Amino acid sequence: MAGFKKEKPASRANYPKLYASDPLAGFDEATREKVSAMEDYIMKNCLWQFNSRGWDRRKQNEGILGKTTKLLVGEEVENETPLEKCYWVDAVLLSRAFRARCAWLAGMGKDEVQALMKILHARIDWLTIDGSLNEELTVQNY
Repeated sequence: MAGFKKEKPASRANYPKLYASDPLAGFDEATREKVSAMEDYIMKNCLWQFNSRGWDRRKQNEGILGKTTKLLVGEEVENETPLEKCYWVDAVLLSRAFRARCAWLAGMGKDEVQALMKILHARIDWLTIDGSLNEELTVQNY
């Protein structure tokens, strides 16, 4: 029809996915259960997972889960910027919740906790970004 313009597809962000499939799939049952317990808490209680853009989600996942890992293993956490302070607050709350709900963390060594948190981070990135069906995450100007 004359006078009608075709809709242009939304501009898509051009950033690579880190995970093409679920990163938890290849792990043993005990690891999957531990990650699942931590994931369940995040998905039900943490609003930060709902940031509207994929690149923001990736940045916040790294910031919050990275600081949570440091808190869980007793390392110093640097908070030089307002954004890092914001991530730190979420990390403090998350580390407290994990300690209260995941008693098995107390029996794990530093390297084990760091490895588990790395798997959790990959899983959260998969669920909230790379494996998400939400196409709005890739709209560049959203």
